[in-house]
Amino acid sequence: MILKELRIDSWVGDVTNCYIVQDEKSKETMVIDPAGDVDKIVEMLDILNANLKYIYLTHCHGDHIGGVKELKERKGGKILAHRNTAENLLDPNISLTTYIGLEGLVIQVDSRVDDGDLIHLGNLEFRVIHTPGHTSGGSCLYCEEEKLLFSGDTLFRGTWGRTDVPTGNFEDVINSITKKLMILPDETIVYPGHGKSTMIREEKPIYLELKPRLL
Repeated sequence: MILKELRIDSWVGDVTNCYIVQDEKSKETMVIDPAGDVDKIVEMLDILNANLKYIYLTHCHGDHIGGVKELKERKGGKILAHRNTAENLLDPNISLTTYIGLEGLVIQVDSRVDDGDLIHLGNLEFRVIHTPGHTSGGSCLYCEEEKLLFSGDTLFRGTWGRTDVPTGNFEDVINSITKKLMILPDETIVYPGHGKSTMIREEKPIYLELKPRLL
């Protein structure tokens, strides 16, 4: 696997992590959360001689989707997202694009995915994990062979995604993390939507301590 991380300045003044993953042999490639700065993304795709197969959206928020339409126009690729995210992308008040300078941005996905679905890039396999909480359609991608997790805005280093946004729910995000992510192998590397990477073993103590307080 080839993995490239691009840090994209978003419209909210933050930096969003955009990931490019590629099967080295077939050159089949997926871009995860193209937040913007499509020139930078296309430049890396060209360096990799990439065959862009998929554009995957971990959730609907504008700081993760700002470059989707332009990237698809320039390089092709099917837009994939969890079915709840697909619905949320149709409402700028839920995707928050109205509030961050992307007025009226509506995205139609090409294929809707569900929890447990498998996405293939050449010999690479990624499993969709539906992780509602930050949004109702939040999802992660897990590659068992490489022990990698792309966690979107569900799980960050030392914390979790905020829930004071449309379709957000605190109990849901904690349940998603404790029941679906903390059961992954300790050595799994977590690549979040913002900030630095982490590992499941580093995050487990937080949720072991937090869970009793929620019972």
